[in-house]
Amino acid sequence: MTEAFDCTDPAQREAGIASAISAVNGGRLVVMPTDTVYGIGADAFDGAAVAALLAAKGRGRDMPVPVLVGSWHTIKGLVYTVPKSAQELIQAFWPGALSLVVRQAPSLQWDLGDANGTVMLRMPLHPVAIELLREVGPMAVSSANISGRPAALTAAQAREQLGDLVEVYLDGGPAEQQAASTIVDLTGTHPRVLRQGPVTTEAIAGVLGVDAAALTAQSD
Repeated sequence: MTEAFDCTDPAQREAGIASAISAVNGGRLVVMPTDTVYGIGADAFDGAAVAALLAAKGRGRDMPVPVLVGSWHTIKGLVYTVPKSAQELIQAFWPGALSLVVRQAPSLQWDLGDANGTVMLRMPLHPVAIELLREVGPMAVSSANISGRPAALTAAQAREQLGDLVEVYLDGGPAEQQAASTIVDLTGTHPRVLRQGPVTTEAIAGVLGVDAAALTAQSD
């Protein structure tokens, strides 16, 4: 049965987080607020739950699901190596609206879609999301919408699209940024911005000490 919790109310937030933890640990789907848009999430290491997430969105395996983490330290066990550029961007922009595509650790037993050995990671700047992530560990999280439709900026918009396919809806009020995160690919010879979002290319270039134009050039 689908449940919704107003996380702006302390009592409901506590109950909602507990219900979300139970749902994620049981292989079911939850919707959570983040700083960018609302996300639909599942245990990143539960292949059946990730498949259910893709099915709920009507999304194919060719668009693998990103992973959200609750702390900087979590990524050390998820990636093959943490490039210097990743360390600099994490220090500057996490938690926040910046997603990083990196090479995943070969030993990881998960299936996020056809990711070809890479994973997209982000630490969101939202207390409800962080609390849940720190309780359950890394979560596969995509925007809470049917593929091809606008991303949900409120829990109500997410529920209108996803309905009973999600067990728990955590309502944290309207998303602050109301735009999907900036994506930077760090798997090639040079960093490359794949999607412009709240974190600007110019800000990224300033941290990395490169020309902004170089970040949007085609890959080698």
